[in-house]
Amino acid sequence: MNSLMKNRVFLIVLTADLLQQMGIWIRNMALLFYIMDQTNNNPTAVSLLTALEYLPIFIFSLIGGTFADRWNPKKTVILGDTLSALSMLAILYLVSIGVWQAVFAATVVSAIVSQFSQPSSAVLFKKHIPNELVGTAVGFNQSLMAMFTIFGPMLGTFVYTQLGITSSITALIIIFTIAAIIQLFLPSSSRTERVSKTSPLKDIKEGFTYVMSNTNLKLIAIMFLISGLGWGITQPLDVFVTMERLGLPKENVQWFAASEGVGMLVGGAIAAVLAAKISRHRRVIISVTMAIWAFITVVEVLSVWPLVTASARVLSGVATAFFQVTFSAMMIQEIKEEYIGRTNGIMIPLMMGGMLLGSASSGFIVNHLDLMGTYFLAAGITLSCVIFTLRLKTNPMKDDVVSNV
Repeated sequence: MNSLMKNRVFLIVLTADLLQQMGIWIRNMALLFYIMDQTNNNPTAVSLLTALEYLPIFIFSLIGGTFADRWNPKKTVILGDTLSALSMLAILYLVSIGVWQAVFAATVVSAIVSQFSQPSSAVLFKKHIPNELVGTAVGFNQSLMAMFTIFGPMLGTFVYTQLGITSSITALIIIFTIAAIIQLFLPSSSRTERVSKTSPLKDIKEGFTYVMSNTNLKLIAIMFLISGLGWGITQPLDVFVTMERLGLPKENVQWFAASEGVGMLVGGAIAAVLAAKISRHRRVIISVTMAIWAFITVVEVLSVWPLVTASARVLSGVATAFFQVTFSAMMIQEIKEEYIGRTNGIMIPLMMGGMLLGSASSGFIVNHLDLMGTYFLAAGITLSCVIFTLRLKTNPMKDDVVSNV
């Protein structure tokens, strides 16, 4: 633990992530409230904002991962925050002259940039953090994300309501600029000559070959798609569980989301402490996590007591933190450095695709099965992932890759 706290890369990346999370939540809440003010609470405008946040992930996740595997990771993360700051400066000017629709571009630019910078951060962890400390480092990072899940909306709401849209965007410019400056102190990182001369299209093809020739990665890809489908089905229905099963006003759904954030914070801290043990029992932890999620899905729809539902969401948060720490550490430790970005770029759209497919079909399903039947279906889908997680190999994935990659 002490050696991790003395690791310059870990401290710089963690500080930059802290600033970026502040910026993300100020952006999310400020743009949401500003658009609602400008459109008189138009739900179409709000849904467009959400779509523009997630659509670039599908389009640029693999592209960003491919170039993250090609480019210098230090320069990539610095350039990402610099572009974010410059884009906010341009949007601030457009808003000041009355072009309020420019705020939609802020979401798009931020989502695109993150698809390049996030995998580069993973590459930095791979290059500069000892293998045995990666799990602990990821656990700390996960706790940071969970903390902002709880307090981020309050921070963003406070900044916008007290300072307005102009000051909110100005704050974003300052935050992203500071993050870029801090990352200038990262140690130099370089890429191999071979990768730099390979065409991007060939890199993408090699990324798919790498995943398809690896038993664990193929199983994880299937698991991501199926689990995303199960989560997507229930995600839009949380508010109906709050109203119909618990008899509470719809506004109370936020407190159950906060409960899950508390669980993620606690789970991330525990996972950081137990990182070494988690690394040795990954298959069991991932399988148990899937079973817990399925169980919690059933408990949520059966419960008529807010305390039971909140407790289930806390447990869900703990399980989520353990899953994310386990998976992220596995990706960093066992996947070859030159394939980290592309592997992430293939996996993430699969889960998001499943979630969007589930969300799009949840209304149709609930109309035919009712709320309880829909949740039981989602629980069954999630539980089916155990079939694949139990087949995961315990030996490092890098040893399972065929030689033709």
